[in-house]
Amino acid sequence: MPAGDNSDDSKAPLLPINESVESSSSSPFSLKSLISLKSFYVVLGPILCAIVCVFVKFDGPVTSRNMLAVLAWVFSWWLTEAVPMPITSMAPLFLFPLFGISSADSVAHSYMDDVITLVLGSFILVLAVERYNIHRRLALNITSRFCGEPVNPPLLLLGICGTTFFLSMWMHNVACAVMMMPVATGILQRLPTGPTQSTHIRDFCRAVILGVTFATPIGGMSTLTGTGVNLILVAMYKGSYPDAEPIGYNTWFFFGFPLALLIFFAFWAILCLLYLSKGSSQALSAYLDKTHLKRELNLLGPMAFAEKMVLAVFGVLVALWMTRSITEDIPGWGTLFNGRAGDGTVSVLVATFLFIIPNKKRKGEKLMDWNECKKLPWNIILLLGAGFAIADGVQSSGLADRLSKTLDFLEEAPYLAIAPAVCLICAIITEFITSNDATATLVLPLLIQMAKTMHVHPLLLMVPGAVGSQFAFILATATPSNIIGFATGHINIPDMVKTGIPLKIAGIVILSLLMPTLGVYVFGLNGGVQ
Repeated sequence: MPAGDNSDDSKAPLLPINESVESSSSSPFSLKSLISLKSFYVVLGPILCAIVCVFVKFDGPVTSRNMLAVLAWVFSWWLTEAVPMPITSMAPLFLFPLFGISSADSVAHSYMDDVITLVLGSFILVLAVERYNIHRRLALNITSRFCGEPVNPPLLLLGICGTTFFLSMWMHNVACAVMMMPVATGILQRLPTGPTQSTHIRDFCRAVILGVTFATPIGGMSTLTGTGVNLILVAMYKGSYPDAEPIGYNTWFFFGFPLALLIFFAFWAILCLLYLSKGSSQALSAYLDKTHLKRELNLLGPMAFAEKMVLAVFGVLVALWMTRSITEDIPGWGTLFNGRAGDGTVSVLVATFLFIIPNKKRKGEKLMDWNECKKLPWNIILLLGAGFAIADGVQSSGLADRLSKTLDFLEEAPYLAIAPAVCLICAIITEFITSNDATATLVLPLLIQMAKTMHVHPLLLMVPGAVGSQFAFILATATPSNIIGFATGHINIPDMVKTGIPLKIAGIVILSLLMPTLGVYVFGLNGGVQ
């Protein structure tokens, strides 16, 4: 689906002008029109906020209770889609100052975080990929290889998710999501849209987008450099226990890859059960015939100059993402700028080259025109900004400290209950922090102290905490890769909740089984006791 189409779908308009005019003309003051499920969802947010303010009591500052009340308000609107998503995303701008959580100026700063500029630059590259139909070429290649004859929807879904999983092992999660999402939408472009779209096709579209969205963080768990959380774990462990054997790349891989692989196959099974019914193959066969796919791929011919240049720019950006900061012992090019050039700065800088490089076939034109920026999904940028504003509010209000103290009960927990309990709580916290790295930074120091109190090896707590902080599978704002999937318009928050909850449970179960067995062996924990 082209980016321009994404911005024009039913989620994009800030206010449904036509619908409101029609309803007001028919019965402007009808009591029946006010008493509806949607009206209830609108007032549900303020009601939940008031309930929290009245009945919830914290020992800490009152702002922590107020922050919890604001979370209840905002998340209820997000989950029910009671009001347009952009309006909900801007709610922190007036709710935080109203409840004394932070000033409007500090909230506004959260809407221009470095990750947001990273997503902006990434979306510009996606527009270029879609403008020259590069995603269609990649989509035809993947589809023709995994389609099957006749069409086998589970196998095709496995091919798409598996490709995403493999790429995310070696590159930044956001970069992987940005690279694979146009490929996924390119596959879905072959399917009908609108009223003619059957339930089978609509569910398949949801499964593909969810597959790319969630396979990205799952694949990142495999390698030490696949995600920042793994590097934070290694750095904190080495800093707290300098005399201990450090966690090497191969050591983590021998544990992380089997863990990620099991979670991946559980995820694929969940998608097949929820979205691929018996009639899916017949519904898709008319649009995904293997012979026609190969014929269309041949008709595309060799790659043009513009396609090669866009891919070259994309490749340079991916390489810069991967090498800005490699490991603690092997610094990347980011050290040349003292850490002041983040991934977002690099993304925007590299993306601007698309507006400078001339198009060889069209004299006087560049690869990209500035008017293309109108197609950027600014409503999704607002949604991501709201996520960072909430993350800052959770920290500054003192609510983060209250959440971390919920782990205190683990000091009396039996050995076999440590991994699932730590993983579960970290998996819940990460939905509200918006950054997996921030969640790990918040929780891991506390787990180190708890390990000393419990007289167990710190990795028995730190590894479940770090992995659990990557189980951000429910809310669109939980991690930037979720935002990229949500921006396609094929999925909504109820879809993410329906898929994310069983996936989160499956991940916790798998980690709880592997940590006391494979984890003890790989990390050399000697039965788990220090």
